[in-house]
Amino acid sequence: MQNRIMKNTALITGASSGIGKELATIHVEKGGNLILVARNQDKLNELKTELEKKHKVQVTIIPKDLSLIGAAKKLFNEIQSLDIQVDYLMNNAGIGLVGKFHKLSWERQMQMINLNMVAITELTYLFSQGMVASNHGKILNTSSTAGLIPGPLQALYFASKAHVSSFSNAISEELYDKNITVTALLPGATETGFAKTSGVDKTSIYNNPTSARSVEEDGYSAMLKGKLNVISVSSRLQKMQLSIVRFFPKKKILQQTRKMQEQK
Repeated sequence: MQNRIMKNTALITGASSGIGKELATIHVEKGGNLILVARNQDKLNELKTELEKKHKVQVTIIPKDLSLIGAAKKLFNEIQSLDIQVDYLMNNAGIGLVGKFHKLSWERQMQMINLNMVAITELTYLFSQGMVASNHGKILNTSSTAGLIPGPLQALYFASKAHVSSFSNAISEELYDKNITVTALLPGATETGFAKTSGVDKTSIYNNPTSARSVEEDGYSAMLKGKLNVISVSSRLQKMQLSIVRFFPKKKILQQTRKMQEQK
C-alpha cells in the first residue's frame, strides 16, 4: 500500500512555480515525499524529475485546475484512490486581478473566488478529517498581507486573503486539543509569476519584493513550530507598519492602497 511507503508526505497546490515550488524544494531537502498539484503538467513533470534526481524521495504529480467547481473533491478522491496519507497540507494555489470590481470580468473573478477561497476551504475540510482521525497533521494556508486591509483595485483578492487568514486562525483554535496545527502564511510582495499574471507588477506595491525562497522558509518554519500566523516581508520596517495598520484611519488606508495599486 502506498501510504506505508510514502511517509512524511506533503500535498502542495500551486506547486509548479513561485512559493509552491520552493515549499516543495525545502520539504524534499528535509527528506519528505510530495504530492504536487498545479495546472501545468509539463512544469510538474520537470519538477518531479529534478527533485527525485537530487533527493531519494517519491514525488506524485496531479495536474488539476482547482479554480474549476468540484476540482477540490476530485483531487481528494484521486489521492484517496492512491492510498497515500497526507501529513502536511500546503494550500498555496491562488490568483489575483487588478482593476475596478465593476469593470473586471465576472468569469475571471469567479475563478479567483473558487481558487482562493472555495478550493482552499474544501481541501482543508476534506483532509483535516483524516488528520483528526489519526490525531496527526500540519496545515499551511497561503494568505497574504493583503488580507490585513481592504484593497481598492484588488477588492476581491484582498477579501479572499482575509478569508484565508480568519478561517485558518479559527479552525486552529477548534483543533486546540488535537495534534494538528494550522498556520497562515502572510507574504507581502514576492518575486513570483503571480505578479505578472495579475498585473500587480506594474504597481508601486511591487517596488521591493521578497524572494520566494525567503517566504517559503518563513512559512515552512512557522508551520513546523505550529505558529498561528507568520508575516513574511522584505524589511523590519514593513513588518512594523503592518503590525500597526489596524490603528490607522480606515479612509486613509483605502486612499493610500488605491494610489499604490494604480498602475505606473
